[in-house]
Amino acid sequence: MKSKFLNVNLIILILCQGLFLTNNVTFIAINGLVGLSLAPTAWLATLPVMGYVVGGALSTPLVSKAQAKFGRKRCFQLGLLVAIFSALICAYAAWIQNFYILITGTFIAGFYSANGQLYRFAAAEVTTKEFREKAVSWVLAGGLLGAIVGPNLAAWTHNLFETPFLGAYVSLCFVGLLGFLLMNFISFPVEDQTYTHTTNIRSTFELIKQPVFIVSVICAAFGYGIMNLLMAATPLAMKICSLSFSDTALVLEWHVIGMFAPGFFTGSLIKRFGKFKIMMLGVMLNLLCVIIALSGTDLTHFLIALFSLGVGWNFIFTGATTLAMTTYRAEEKNKAQGAINFFVFATMATTSFGSGALITTQGWSLLNISSLFFIVLVLFTLVWWRIKFSNEQSS
Repeated sequence: MKSKFLNVNLIILILCQGLFLTNNVTFIAINGLVGLSLAPTAWLATLPVMGYVVGGALSTPLVSKAQAKFGRKRCFQLGLLVAIFSALICAYAAWIQNFYILITGTFIAGFYSANGQLYRFAAAEVTTKEFREKAVSWVLAGGLLGAIVGPNLAAWTHNLFETPFLGAYVSLCFVGLLGFLLMNFISFPVEDQTYTHTTNIRSTFELIKQPVFIVSVICAAFGYGIMNLLMAATPLAMKICSLSFSDTALVLEWHVIGMFAPGFFTGSLIKRFGKFKIMMLGVMLNLLCVIIALSGTDLTHFLIALFSLGVGWNFIFTGATTLAMTTYRAEEKNKAQGAINFFVFATMATTSFGSGALITTQGWSLLNISSLFFIVLVLFTLVWWRIKFSNEQSS
């Protein structure tokens, strides 16, 4: 049964997205710093962040199969249980000061991340077709909760116990528990879980080889890669620049606000101006981020650069998500969404590790210059799409 826009199911999904981002942002805020204090060598500092992303990438096929077998709700709840368990492992690792157990904990947490990345797709299933873009962008906007709570949660709890950041990991157990309880009240449409035995489902390769699918994957994956490369390194860069952790929390807060606040109107902008124009605006904002980051390293530069990066990510990622939805049928959603998220996580894994290696060996400036490769790739992909397809297809 289809529901009108902003029904109870969508509201709860928005809240769950907020809790998911609370987990993500807290991890980003603290894992690099904890990794730096525990790693045998500084350039391995972001390996725990990479573990989280690699865990997500390797979990995508498992999550796709679990979604097909158990449905959205049960699979999402399983992910939240994993979130609680992995936070406990990370807390234990911080307590006994073990770098490799910390990586294990973040790797396991990747299963929750692979689940949470599907919240935006699930949004389209709990409202009517005409509100699809708006529903996706509003669920992404739920990340505002994470923008506000995540950095502040890290700041409030990082000295709660004698062991630095132990309190932050413990607090994430309660965040996961709240998400689990909320998810219990969501009802996903029954018809979306009845395609297991359909015979006309295209193979993953057939889905991937579609030109529009390729465009959506490149934009989603590398759009995320640009953002992740710079965001993962920001806590380390600010520490190197002798800025306080409270300054880091403020920058991350406004970065994530930039990522998700536009969600309240990005869907409407896409409806009015088309996916191409909104995604190109996102690319321009990414370029602005790099220009500002290269012009200085005080708090203001970090703040404006990371905010621009967040808004740019929102425009690219929301556009890519809604574009991808035009390339598969309902019965093919698990395969298609799993493939998209695999490429997203694979790119994030590379940029997570690369950000730590670059920031500790080459510095903030070279890191930003390196991000231009991804920005130009997304730019060329969008231009190719615009030239190859008619305005009707790309709007």
